[in-house]
Amino acid sequence: MNEIEAFWADAQVRAKVNPLRTITGPNLRDTVPPPAWSFGADPQQADELLALVLAGIKTATASSRWDYDAEDEALPEVGELSIVLDGAGHPRALVRTTDVEVVRFGDVDADHAYAEGEGDRSLAYWREVHEAFFTEHASHDHGFSDDLPVVLERFEVLVTNPGSASRA
Repeated sequence: MNEIEAFWADAQVRAKVNPLRTITGPNLRDTVPPPAWSFGADPQQADELLALVLAGIKTATASSRWDYDAEDEALPEVGELSIVLDGAGHPRALVRTTDVEVVRFGDVDADHAYAEGEGDRSLAYWREVHEAFFTEHASHDHGFSDDLPVVLERFEVLVTNPGSASRA
């Protein structure tokens, strides 16, 4: 069993993902781990942003809708589970998406910026770092503007990996 599968086996029990398992037995959702990914564009960003998640500061994230389209990837959905990895690819947290909204970059509000937990948590800081991120790491060729559709996602942490607490 690989590290992600082992984390998933433990996390789904601790998060009570399938409370009926004792009655109905395992189902497909029990055996197939949810998607595993990390925040940011490099290992250092992944660890910095994960530390904010583990501290309870970061409860939201944002992505370019155009990147989802360019990569033929489905948007996150409310209730969806994800395994968040650290910069070295180790599973560190199980999160559940609690809200998804698509808005123009220019319409992202201060509440969302604050929930992302980065920098001074201001909207001005959020706009500065996200414009740079969305420009530098785009998977699409639409360029950047205030009309860029942004996927705003809120999440809750269900389980953390205590065996890796020193890594993030």
